[in-house]
Order: sequence, then structure tokens, then C-alpha cells
Amino acid sequence: MTQDLSLLVRQEVDLAKAELTQSAKRAGTGGGMLAGAGVAGWFVLLFLSVALWWGLPIGKAWSALIVAVIWAVVAGILALRGRGELRRVKGAPRTAETVKKIPNALKGDGEANHE
Repeated sequence: MTQDLSLLVRQEVDLAKAELTQSAKRAGTGGGMLAGAGVAGWFVLLFLSVALWWGLPIGKAWSALIVAVIWAVVAGILALRGRGELRRVKGAPRTAETVKKIPNALKGDGEANHE
């Protein structure tokens, strides 16, 4: 029984590691995209400021405004994708489910886990 318990605990730790690694990767990807959206948003403000600053000569203002719109689109796409990635982070749901079954397994009542 000690060997079985040791094997069970090792398997649970391995499952938890795998799930948390996957969740951490998704969180990192989402966080990176949100950081990219922040940088792109900063460029929007920068180029809108340049557009306003250079607003008197029409040619310079329009070119700066076009660059700002491009950065606004980039920021929007990164923000939406980053938010989507962060929403997909689930933690370790399978580990939590299987850990709940350990007490019944220790009592020799493994069938109660299937109900």
C-alpha cells in the first residue's frame, strides 16, 4: 500500500506540474500580448501627438495620423488576443479532480469515485 500511495502522489505531482506549466505558458503569452498592446497604445498617443503638433502643414499631419491608426489596429488586435489567452488559463483542473479521489482510494473505496 505504501508503494501504491507513493506512486499515486508522484503521479499527482507530475500531473500538477504539467497542468501548471501549460497554464503558465498561456498566462505568459497573454501577458506578453497585453504588454505589446500597451507599447502599441503608447505609439498611438505618440503619433497622435505628432499629428496634432504637425497639424498645420496638411501633408505631415495626415502621414502621422495614418501611422497612428495602424498602431491603433495593432494595439486592438494584441489586446483582444491577449485577453483571450488569459481567459483560457484554467490552472490545474484535472489535478484538483484527481486529488479529491485520494481519500476514497486510501479507504479502499475506489468505486465511490465513479459515482
